[in-house]
Amino acid sequence: MKIDSEHLEILAAIVEKGGLTEGADELGKSQPSVSRSMALLEKRIGMPLFEPGRRPLRATELGASLARLGSRIRSANQEASLLVRRFRQGLAGRLRVGGSPIFTDGVVAVMIAEFQSRHSDVYIDQSYGYLDSLSVGLRNGGLDIAILPLHPRQVPADMDFLPLLSGRNVVACRADHPLTRVKGITLDAVARYPWIAPPANSPLYRDLERALKSIGQKDFMINFSGGTLASIQSLLMGSDSLTILPYSVVFQNRRTIPLAVLPLKIDHPDRQLGVLTMIERQRPPAARQFIEFLHIEAQRLQASMDHEEQVTHRRR
Repeated sequence: MKIDSEHLEILAAIVEKGGLTEGADELGKSQPSVSRSMALLEKRIGMPLFEPGRRPLRATELGASLARLGSRIRSANQEASLLVRRFRQGLAGRLRVGGSPIFTDGVVAVMIAEFQSRHSDVYIDQSYGYLDSLSVGLRNGGLDIAILPLHPRQVPADMDFLPLLSGRNVVACRADHPLTRVKGITLDAVARYPWIAPPANSPLYRDLERALKSIGQKDFMINFSGGTLASIQSLLMGSDSLTILPYSVVFQNRRTIPLAVLPLKIDHPDRQLGVLTMIERQRPPAARQFIEFLHIEAQRLQASMDHEEQVTHRRR
């Protein structure tokens, strides 16, 4: 026997509210339509739902049991409607995000954590990559958005790029490194210390070569290369090594990983950290919410970094 689930929902409302009129008001239906639905349900099951002649209405044992099922169905429908509404608003759903490793771990992960503290029903599937692999992921539908540093000329013709943070690298070391106590750091002083190199296929590795060349250091010793941001930070904290890192990464992690920024003028990359998306492809509604959130958080981070730089400059 197949029973119309809507009839069970109507029965639940009638029993809960204590009458046909009250149940109809609860559901936004007319009293005659509710009466017809109950008559159809009784005809379908071949048994009465309410005790005859009782005012107010009183459900039979079967009627009360069916009403409990109807209440569960109504709750499930309300939950489903809420889920659909939240999904359409971008407050729920799955979002596939790819990003360059150093920025993803050092900057974006903090923003993701804050975003999910506000939108816990958005599931983020995050992966790593650089422009070549991330653009492939966007084109084949494996990614919804990519977050990476790019120069305007690098943006593929079939994609949009929303800049978030300006590119700026710094020479970083542990907070109590010997060079932090030196005024007027010379090239000879820097040359005594080894360097940690980012992954060889990363834009940051090329930044390291360009930066060292800009300060006149052509021959430099690398004692570690590759690895994750966490391993690079651990090596910095436990040694006298130096490295090149985006200033935003150092700044964002300053409370947990206290690194120092040496006052060395180096060439900065002509790139910006931003969000890369396909032009002609519909993205999950959560992507719009996430991108807007990233933009706002990046503006706040940029303002904080600019303020800190001004304070540091005045101290010098």
